[in-house]
Amino acid sequence: MYLEKVEYPSDLKKFTVNELNHLCSEIRDLIIRTVSQTGGHLSSSLGVVELTVAIHYVFDAPKDKIIWDVGHQCYAHKILTGRKERFRTLRQDGGLSGFPSREESIYDTFNTGHASNSISIACGFAEAKKRLNSDEKILAIIGDGALCGGMAFEALNHAGHAKSDIIVILNDNEMSISRSIGALSSYLNRIMTGEFVSKARERVKSLIKNIPAFGPKFYKIAKYIEEVTKGLIVPGIFFEELGFKYVGPIDGHNLQALIDTLKNVKKLKGPILLHVITKKGKGYTFSEMDPERFHGVSEFDTVTGEPKKESKPTYTDVFGSTLLTLAERDEKIVAITAAMSLGTGLSRFAKAFPDRFFDIGIAEEHAVTFAAALSLTGFKPFVAIYSTFLQRAYDQILIDVCLQRIPICLCLDRGGIVGQDGPTHQGVFDLSYLRHMPNMVLMAPKDENELRNMLFSAYSYGSPVAIRYPKGEVVGVKMDENFSLIPLGKWEILKDGKDVFIIGCGTMVNEAYLAAYELDREGISCGVVNGRFIKPVDYEMLKEIGGRCKRILTVEENSIVGGFGAAVMEALSDLDIIIPVKRLGVPDTFLSHGTQLTLRRKLGLTSEGIYNFVREWIKKE
Repeated sequence: MYLEKVEYPSDLKKFTVNELNHLCSEIRDLIIRTVSQTGGHLSSSLGVVELTVAIHYVFDAPKDKIIWDVGHQCYAHKILTGRKERFRTLRQDGGLSGFPSREESIYDTFNTGHASNSISIACGFAEAKKRLNSDEKILAIIGDGALCGGMAFEALNHAGHAKSDIIVILNDNEMSISRSIGALSSYLNRIMTGEFVSKARERVKSLIKNIPAFGPKFYKIAKYIEEVTKGLIVPGIFFEELGFKYVGPIDGHNLQALIDTLKNVKKLKGPILLHVITKKGKGYTFSEMDPERFHGVSEFDTVTGEPKKESKPTYTDVFGSTLLTLAERDEKIVAITAAMSLGTGLSRFAKAFPDRFFDIGIAEEHAVTFAAALSLTGFKPFVAIYSTFLQRAYDQILIDVCLQRIPICLCLDRGGIVGQDGPTHQGVFDLSYLRHMPNMVLMAPKDENELRNMLFSAYSYGSPVAIRYPKGEVVGVKMDENFSLIPLGKWEILKDGKDVFIIGCGTMVNEAYLAAYELDREGISCGVVNGRFIKPVDYEMLKEIGGRCKRILTVEENSIVGGFGAAVMEALSDLDIIIPVKRLGVPDTFLSHGTQLTLRRKLGLTSEGIYNFVREWIKKE
């Protein structure tokens, strides 16, 4: 009823607060219905519906800049900014992105997808605003989880020092900073942010300072008492010490309180931090009860909250169960993750070995160096981080781990094409950014058994090890009961051939195997190699097959720039082997969103695509 009257944020200003509350319910219903069919980030978006409505009611986007940290909570924002009718295409091929996208709308100020950068973005816009003498407001909405990232603290430090004219809205949905919520707290903060009180405080400060006899000394004493008192009753002393005016905490689901407070905050200048308490998953019973599981979901039944289809175990499941088994045998094994215990499959490990499990928050850099120090004292850290998020820790891997040849095992979940989360989450750069690091051992399993054996073998190599494995279901091979040690740097020939050898790694090995048999039926003799070690390359096997076949094709679910194919070509050059080589992988571009299968088909990274590629290659000669 109300939602159909809203096309853009300006339409909100015609509604009463009571009508806006009804609108929030309709927005929640649309989000739940849509995400149940498309998958997506449910809990985070449900938790900020009132906050989103209040922001757009009080401020004037797109003139005023709204920056969503991470951006996985932007669904209500999309619905209110001209994308309501297209919302059903969320995360679908050719449809709306699940994250803010400048290419998609002028209301999306910055493309986000990784945590902790919103305050830095706001600082940059504030500096430009000052130099251009413009009057727009700049808001950064950041969660309590993202606030623990180092970049957020760097930006807070800079904003306070530069007196940046920004409003940082801290969306606290775990009450990790304060429990001081309620009507009285909301009322006091609405009063304290009022224009009259703010001016009065500044006037009193000025008067006290200018009293000749004891003004400066009395002011220092008064200021000290004020700070001590605030430290006892207000959770914002930390932010005030950084130079921010702290406001809150207020109830993030009380529209009247949000609107009143935002109107007052809008009148203030300089760095402001508004602390808002919300409930993750608000408005949908299942997500409220289990917000972590409903953080990112596939298609589900809205009535039961259960997934719509049965699924085989995933590589994440296999990783988690394998590490648990290994930890039962070896008390030196510890597990580390960066705010993703469920997503990386470590929940069972955490319950079984709470004293050997470390969730260090959104702090990948810290995770890697922390693991390095643990390793030096005899422990065996397994650091489980999504491929795309490990990019943050590049320097720590290079300098704190590889330079010192410290044996830790990096477990890169979601390696390769991730799919519907889009370009910020595609794990197609890890082989390239890890391969050139000295002392690094880099592996990718062809199936779940090989993943188990790689985890078992990791600490036998005496070097830093990275194992990348994909998002999604396993191949479905019969699981071995026992573990096997994989010889360092050794590939395996799965099928012999003369006309062409396909050397695949990870998910592409089985696709290459299927393509090879189809090519054999066409009279093309095709061999297949499991290039399970991206580094070190198996020079001995490469020399063997390079001397007895006519062509080599490498296939990888990674950027072809500096990836596995590049490693093979470098090795062939080192061996002085002259042979036609082609590479099939992700081109030098960012991949959009769409299902994994859709994207793989577009890139030719399926058995059919590999078959067609080889067939056309040979036909042209």
